[in-house]
Formats: sequence, structure tokens, C-alpha cells
Amino acid sequence: MSFSNPNPEFAHLLPVDGKWKKDITSWLDEDTPSFDYGGYVVGENLQSATLWIKSNGVISGVPFAQEVYKQCGLEVEWFLKEGDYICGGNEGKVKVALVKGPVRNILLAERLSLNILARCSGVATQSYITIKRAREAGYKGIIAGTRKTTPGLRLLEKYSMLVGGCDSHRYDLSSMIMLKDNHIWSTGSITKAIESAQKVIGFSTKIEVEVQDEAEANEAIAAGADIIMLDNFTGEGLKVAAINLKNKWANTNKKFYLECSGGLTLDNIKDYLCNEIDIYSTSSIHQGVGIVDFSLKINK
Repeated sequence: MSFSNPNPEFAHLLPVDGKWKKDITSWLDEDTPSFDYGGYVVGENLQSATLWIKSNGVISGVPFAQEVYKQCGLEVEWFLKEGDYICGGNEGKVKVALVKGPVRNILLAERLSLNILARCSGVATQSYITIKRAREAGYKGIIAGTRKTTPGLRLLEKYSMLVGGCDSHRYDLSSMIMLKDNHIWSTGSITKAIESAQKVIGFSTKIEVEVQDEAEANEAIAAGADIIMLDNFTGEGLKVAAINLKNKWANTNKKFYLECSGGLTLDNIKDYLCNEIDIYSTSSIHQGVGIVDFSLKINK
């Protein structure tokens, strides 16, 4: 009997008992390191509160917010799901969830859950808009993020890139070897850097090399690089270099991807992209992006 998952959920990417849950505990501790004065004021009578989304965007961060509510002893009923794109309703806001439990627990969970949803949804929304614009411009390749993530929030931000429809790129230094200019200068040559890397990575880890011109790209491909990052190539020169490289190695056993990093914005996306490049990586989908506005209000 064959099995297929009819409803894959982004939440299933997260380890059942992973470090991210300990992060939630730590963030709750950070917010109330000693006395909960507000909790003393309101007490523990049972109340409900409505979670609202108040600006347009893609909802992301639901599993993390759910864990906040769980650790605070609250029950939650979600009306929208991860990855939904929401436009403001008749009153400029849309109901996302209903939270129930002791009122002081609701208020303990309020700010952390809102901060998580706002940040995650901001990254997911920017990712969604960017990949949508890319497809509208006729680009068929991959739009990816970078490792320029906020310290301590990498999991949330990489997760939200996926929710928004982009590729998260390598998660960390252990996920893929990326040999940049400093690696090459320190080693002596592209070939030497790749040969050193090949001694330890095994068969399952890719090697990416940053190159400054076609000659360096050809050296990296010949030495066995899996991904070639074309750095400081712009406009028509980028397209010409990509075509030249793919034509040169077309009838060989060398298989590689071409990547361009940096410079991509929503303003230049139509003129910037070309299908000769397999991957465009950009920090614009996660670094310095805006937030999506949420609120949690006690029901009177």
C-alpha cells in the first residue's frame, strides 16, 4: 500500500522536542525575570482573547506562537493557517485565533507571541512578494535567502522564507561548504581550496565557490565545484558569462549550478533576473524587512 501525505504542514519541519522549544522558554524568562506585577493586578480568572492580524501579509510563526501559549497553559483555536495570505477585512483586521485561559497567563504570552508572529510574517511576506514578482517577470529558477540572519532567530527566519515560497539556502557553516574570497586567498588558489574541502566533506555535502570572473569560474568547475557564485557580475555581463559557462561545459560530465548573490530588490527585479542563472540569493527577503501587525485583545 502506498502512502502520501495529503496535507503537509510547515510545522512538521520542526523537531518534535527541538531546541526551538527551549528558546521559547528562554524568551519567556527574559520577559519576566522576576515578579509579574501585571499578573498580580489581573489575577487568574478565566478569560478569552482574540488574536487579530491588522495588516496585509503571509501568516508565519504559528508553531512558535502555539508553543508560547502552550508553555503558558493556554488553549488556542486557530482560524487561519500557516502560509495564508491575508488582506485586511471590512474593519481592517482579520481574526486569526482565539486564546483561552487564566488572564494573567494570556498577558504573559501576549507580547512574545505577537513579536514572533510579526517578525516571522514579515519575512514570509517579503519572500512571497519577491518570488511572486520573479515569476511574473518570467524567471523560472530559485530565489533564496542568505546566512545574514538575526543572531538567535535563524530558525524562525529560515523557516519563514520557506513559508513565503523562497529557498532558505544553507542553514549554517556545516550545511554546505562555501569558499569565498578569504578562503581562496588564505589557501592560495581555487583548486587548492576545493581539493582541501573534498578531503573531508564526503559525498553528501556540496561545494560552492565565489568567483570574480569567467576564468575563476572555469577553474572552479574543472576542480569539481557544485555551485558557482558569480560575484561582481552585473547586467548583460552576467548573462553573457552564464551563457559562456554553460556552453563550454555542456557536453562534459561537469554538472553545476550558477548563482548570483546580492543586488536584487523589488524595484529592479524585472530587469535584474535572467534564466541563465539558476539561483539568485538575496538578504532582501529577510534582513531589514518590515513586520506584519498583530494584536491580542481580551474579549469584554
